[in-house]
Amino acid sequence: MSVQDQITNDIKEAMKARNVDKLAALRAVKSAIMLEATKDGSTTVADEISLQIITKLVKQRKDSAAIFTEQNRPDLAVDEINQLAYLEEYLPTQMGEEEVRSVVKEVIAQVGASSPSEMGKCMGPLMGRLNGKADGSLISKLVKEELSEF
Repeated sequence: MSVQDQITNDIKEAMKARNVDKLAALRAVKSAIMLEATKDGSTTVADEISLQIITKLVKQRKDSAAIFTEQNRPDLAVDEINQLAYLEEYLPTQMGEEEVRSVVKEVIAQVGASSPSEMGKCMGPLMGRLNGKADGSLISKLVKEELSEF
């Protein structure tokens, strides 16, 4: 079953269960997927693109929750965090920091980077290899740390 079909089924279940937060999160995903699908005139989207859309929405929810918390709006932050939990179910499991660090060290060695100015050389291969498995900001932070040791 494709991600798009799974989301449609989960929307129906959320409606039956009257789960407002799950329904709002899934409707946002479905809307973004349908918008992407209509760009090229089709009705379906590949699972990889669907996962990229969900990843983008997860990042938006995290950023929004952080801003709401910072501005002392816990009521809005709770909504974002609740929706975030439902969206993360569709993403592959995230790698831990140590696992990402070992991949970062491996890619730095392969590329031959030796200074922070060569960070760009590493980020391309890392993002391709860790796409969806680790947060881009974590990867960037670890690359900076590893390259600053040289």
